[in-house]
Amino acid sequence: MATTQRFQKQPAAIVSDEKTAIWFHRLFAFLLGAAFVLELVAFFMPANFSSWLEVALILLATFSTIASLTRQLPFQNVLLAVFVIGLVGGVAHALGAATAIPFGPFNFGSEAGPQFFRTLPWEVPLIWIVAILNSRGVARLILRPWRKIPTYGFWLIGFTAILMVLFDFALEPFAARVKHYWLWSPTKSPVAWYGASPVNFIGWAVVSILILAFVTPALINKQPGKKSSKDFHPLVVWLGAILIFGVAGGLHGLWTAVGVDAIIGIVVSIFAIRGAQW
Repeated sequence: MATTQRFQKQPAAIVSDEKTAIWFHRLFAFLLGAAFVLELVAFFMPANFSSWLEVALILLATFSTIASLTRQLPFQNVLLAVFVIGLVGGVAHALGAATAIPFGPFNFGSEAGPQFFRTLPWEVPLIWIVAILNSRGVARLILRPWRKIPTYGFWLIGFTAILMVLFDFALEPFAARVKHYWLWSPTKSPVAWYGASPVNFIGWAVVSILILAFVTPALINKQPGKKSSKDFHPLVVWLGAILIFGVAGGLHGLWTAVGVDAIIGIVVSIFAIRGAQW
């Protein structure tokens, strides 16, 4: 009799957990949307007005991304993935600032804010968390028609790495030229994207693949009977970031970056929406 009651209570607990996850997801999504709109308005305001909004936007983007994932995966899996992404991404950037490996020679600027151990700005691990998890979510939408093929996992890692490089392509002019979060040193490469050499983008791809190799097992839905659903939250967050980078670039006259951001946003949107229709 006790065994029967235990099995009857378990589904109710699961339903309660799912409702809590949905509630938190909606709350953080609403707050993130509000912060996003305020950040766009703040571009036309004095710098001291927008500084706290940038902090709120990064934090809410992180919390909203985590809350979105907890609707599909156990909370401990999400926390494990978040910890690994933040740790590896942060260490890679700290190592890069000290040795120029794997992104090329750069230094963090004082505008990046407080730093861990006077080495790593606090927002860098959060940027990696937001970028990796939402890039993977967008890649899942793009690859939805092929989700049942045997090599789907490898394609997902590859497309996520590509989206990470595109994300960084949009981020670099914003971070280096608009906000001065980091400053690039000259290299022998004849090609550079607002100071960033091709080595930087190769480094982002390599680090992204390394991170995904560790966290992918934790991000696979192993719950029987729980089907993979269309989730547009990653696409909205990913495109929202691209839009912010583009608007800020336009206000600072970086029109080449604005054009590239627009192309990236349009192309990715088309492929993601088309894939989600399957």
